[in-house]
Amino acid sequence: MELIVYSSAWCHDCREARRFLAKHNIPYTEIDVTTTPGAGEEIFKHTGKRAIPQFVINGEWVQPYRPGEGFLYEAMSKRLGVKVP
Repeated sequence: MELIVYSSAWCHDCREARRFLAKHNIPYTEIDVTTTPGAGEEIFKHTGKRAIPQFVINGEWVQPYRPGEGFLYEAMSKRLGVKVP
């Protein structure tokens, strides 16, 4: 599986997404939208939003959180093949 995470250091939901991935030893490539030219435009091109974090799982764009609700643990666990106790 190839996972790319578009995020930023200042973003709370991004930090939570990275903690989730680290906890489950899921490898990923991170693209920091504040330091990578064109990253924000790339997100908008594929999602129509300027929201982070964004996951790109095997080429498919997935928003791993819901505004006001936070990180989608159950949905991302299923999507990434993580067993939830």
